[in-house]
Amino acid sequence: MRGAQIIPFRRLAAAGLIVILFSGCQNVGADRLVVSDAPPEISGPAASAIAGDMVSRLVEQIGPGKATVRLKSDASAFGQAMEAALKGWGYAVVTDHKTDDKETIIPLAYVIVPFEGQVLARLSTSDVELGRTYTVTANGATPASALSLLKRG
Repeated sequence: MRGAQIIPFRRLAAAGLIVILFSGCQNVGADRLVVSDAPPEISGPAASAIAGDMVSRLVEQIGPGKATVRLKSDASAFGQAMEAALKGWGYAVVTDHKTDDKETIIPLAYVIVPFEGQVLARLSTSDVELGRTYTVTANGATPASALSLLKRG
């Protein structure tokens, strides 16, 4: 009977780990967003599938591409896929801080974390955070959870 009690504890511990990974304990930039990070082992097709899905969900929250997105990007395949997905939805994308002061700028950061055979993906703006887990295959990635949405007031 003792072994049966350990399994729920492990699930609770795993859930706690997920919360810690998605908490504010990560490096935070000047605009209070996490520093973008994605593991280099995420393949191009998987990165494109995840970025495409997450950006389509982001568009539902911030509206169509009528603003400039300042992407806090790294050199990963996911960073490149994010930029392509944003441009595909009509957003202008800048990766440095040089922009016209008259433009509406939406700062955007992402985090991709491998966890128990899946990856956890998170997009953050100053107003909204989206999170979802994905199952990654050689040909791409498919959502493995519902979308998590946090809106800031």
